[in-house]
Amino acid sequence: MRSLLFIPGDSPRKLDKALGSGADVLLVDLEDSVALSAKEAARRTTAEFLAAAAREASRPRLYIRVNALPTGLADADLDAVMPAGPDGIMLPKTVGGPDVSHLGVKLAVREAEHGLADGATRIIAIATESARGVFALGTLAGASHRLAGIAWGGEDLAVDVGAEANRGADRLYTDPYRIARALTLFAAAAAEVDAIDSVYTNFRDLDGLAAECGDARRDGFSAKMAIHPAQVPVINEAFTPSAESLAHARAVVGAFARNPDAGVVGIEGQMIDRPHLRQAERVLARAGDAKR
Repeated sequence: MRSLLFIPGDSPRKLDKALGSGADVLLVDLEDSVALSAKEAARRTTAEFLAAAAREASRPRLYIRVNALPTGLADADLDAVMPAGPDGIMLPKTVGGPDVSHLGVKLAVREAEHGLADGATRIIAIATESARGVFALGTLAGASHRLAGIAWGGEDLAVDVGAEANRGADRLYTDPYRIARALTLFAAAAAEVDAIDSVYTNFRDLDGLAAECGDARRDGFSAKMAIHPAQVPVINEAFTPSAESLAHARAVVGAFARNPDAGVVGIEGQMIDRPHLRQAERVLARAGDAKR
């Protein structure tokens, strides 16, 4: 996955339109974008949308952002959407591995109740929305076989720590948020799942978005969340491997395939070792994922 687009779960019009956005994943939101008084209606709308979208021959993956576990609202969210078999659940305000494991148990019960394959429902954790979450990042590895990605967010974190802003005058994240971002990348690598970059809130500034996507891809992130459909093409382009990088990756994989016992091979005058092979395999995997 490259692009993950948030869509309010209480808007049938926006949900239907989002199917054609080009996003790899739709994040149907039952949390922040839905008022407390509208939660129940949003659950019904989301469940109806999931049931209808499941009949589409070609569609993005469908994840539901439920309400955080401490709110007491997540069970009702899951009861409403799990009969339709979403591809995954996004867990906001995650505090480490215990929260992911807890959600995994809830999903296993509902999969059994609704005749869904055990483990079919994946989890993406937004893991830096509180200071406690940042300190618990190291506990995510091994928490659940369902974990597909770890995302970071700077907006709720800024509120949690009492910050006036999370970006400086140069529109770049300030140090506390750069630390949270880097730790998320390391946590995802340790858990061997996708590292997902935070949203870029100025949806009209597509040049700024492109620059931030380039930085994220350079550093090791494989995807980015979006808050507006106009952001999706920019994100997809940034996280789709170029023809040049694909050609190099194929050359690396091919060289090691021809020399399976080699620790180092020579390609175009450069010595390439096995860490480069793993990097090349990841590039090819991302390219294959982009075609799905």
